[in-house]
Amino acid sequence: MVLKPLRRLSLLSLVVLLALVPTLARAQARDFDVTQNRTHVGTASFKFTVTPGGYDSTSVVRISMQGLNYALSKTEQLDHDRHLVHIILSGIVNGSAVNIIGTPDSGKVLLIISANGRSSTSRLDAHPDEVVMPDFDPGALETLLARAATQNNRDLWAILPKGTGSAVQVRLATYADQDGTLDGKPVTVHHLVATIGNDSIDLFSGPTNHLLQAELTSQGFALVRKGFVLTPPAKPIVPAQ
Repeated sequence: MVLKPLRRLSLLSLVVLLALVPTLARAQARDFDVTQNRTHVGTASFKFTVTPGGYDSTSVVRISMQGLNYALSKTEQLDHDRHLVHIILSGIVNGSAVNIIGTPDSGKVLLIISANGRSSTSRLDAHPDEVVMPDFDPGALETLLARAATQNNRDLWAILPKGTGSAVQVRLATYADQDGTLDGKPVTVHHLVATIGNDSIDLFSGPTNHLLQAELTSQGFALVRKGFVLTPPAKPIVPAQ
């Protein structure tokens, strides 16, 4: 008679555990260190949560260094293909606050920008595969990698939420794979270089195209996922053919 209640409890625990597994798998969060010239200057993180309509994406960035105090908070809704549905950005750059709301609207991307006590509205040409890309946002880079995998690295655009906003084409070049470790375990690292306007960003991702490291070499900044170490190549890298 004692075994029956225990068996029921065990089965109930198993049902609860199995119910939790899909929920846990539906959320993806990553933490990054921000460095300049290998000196730690801040942190960044993102989280993607699967929703009935697609994804909820959030990012938080904090950078504190001489000449730059930067804070970013992003809440974004994406559809199942990671296309923009709605985005809210709140940022502080050296004491100046900026708030942006963006959404597709009649073949355009509508940006409502509030900065320095003034509000403005911009309507940018919409493109099928574009990503809103605030500075130092690892979630935006993760979305870019996902769109690149779907689009074979072609026809990608970035919306840059600076000033009145702009839309620029993203050009991607594929380089030879490299090696690294993630949480002490060997990992094959894919290497892309994204040219976005006048900037180039080296993107390093794992076998499933998840962001591991990003380097804005012209300014010496890097975002490095916690627990990841990139193995320097033995010789100069050339683009893969």
